[in-house]
Amino acid sequence: MNTLLLHCRPGFEGEVCAEISERAALAGVAGYARGKPASACAEFVCSEPGSAQRLMQGLRFDELIFPRQWARGSYLQLPEHDRISVLLRHLADHPVCSGLWLEVLDSNDGKELSTFCRKFEAPLRKALIAAGRLREGQGGKRLLLTFKSGREVFVGVAEADNSALWPMGIPRLKFPRQAPSRSTLKLEEAWHHFIPREQWAKRLAEGMTAVDLGASPGGWTWQLVNRQMRVTAVDNGPMAESLMDGGMVDHQRADGFAFRPRRPVDWMVCDIVEKPARNAALLETWIGEGLCREAVVNLKLPMKQRYAEVTRLLERIAAGLAGRGVKARIGCKQLYHDREEVTCHVRRLA
Repeated sequence: MNTLLLHCRPGFEGEVCAEISERAALAGVAGYARGKPASACAEFVCSEPGSAQRLMQGLRFDELIFPRQWARGSYLQLPEHDRISVLLRHLADHPVCSGLWLEVLDSNDGKELSTFCRKFEAPLRKALIAAGRLREGQGGKRLLLTFKSGREVFVGVAEADNSALWPMGIPRLKFPRQAPSRSTLKLEEAWHHFIPREQWAKRLAEGMTAVDLGASPGGWTWQLVNRQMRVTAVDNGPMAESLMDGGMVDHQRADGFAFRPRRPVDWMVCDIVEKPARNAALLETWIGEGLCREAVVNLKLPMKQRYAEVTRLLERIAAGLAGRGVKARIGCKQLYHDREEVTCHVRRLA
């Protein structure tokens, strides 16, 4: 139970290794990170017994940028037949869990294993309950079984309230046919990640005002309008006619970096393809000058040193807001629907 397995987007194993190594060093946990390129996962092997649990207890999963899911545990080799008996023996000394997720990695091999996991889950769940190893309920510890093949599984545990919202960190969001582009799912996922569901009615309320910078053709604007917000869509490009027909959108043909609203709005969102430093500065300006209360902005990533660049930009935003005397909560995550980018959320507190 002294290894952390961290799921991620394929190609970002190095960023996960850099991030977890830095966080472990700050927590005083010795160990080393490793991640095979394009494997969709990385590991942090702790040097001392019990330190993996201590590391997870000292970190909030939702504050990590690049990992999609995590668990502490160890690998187990399985036979071709009677896998359940082997798992039950292995779990005899594990804590009793309140939930069970069977997971795979976001790779071609993982996709092929999905069918096996769906068939295996029901009999395994039944056996775990019968053996007293699983008592289903809210909260508590979650048993996370990440299958690398039908013969090898990472048997992991994570707190239900300190791990991913969805198995493998992949949200089950349905693309709305009325939305003009699939980018609409980025903003919806951002809300799920950054805003507790019980706060949606207050923070994403009907009648709020929003500005969408770089809005064309309107994927993010659609999400705002779907929440019954009045939106100023800023882009020199065209907006989907279906959005304009509803009367909730004011299309301003202008430069998103130069535009300023006549009065403060509740939300600013931005998915402009631009250098990340420029988008970060835009975010700092809107929050720092009180032009909006909350903002979601995508930061496109460079080819190299991506974790270092993201942390540098987040520190710059935090320092800039502090210099203005503004208190804010800053979050950043590479969401499932992000590609070569991360999504940054800032909420003005005072």
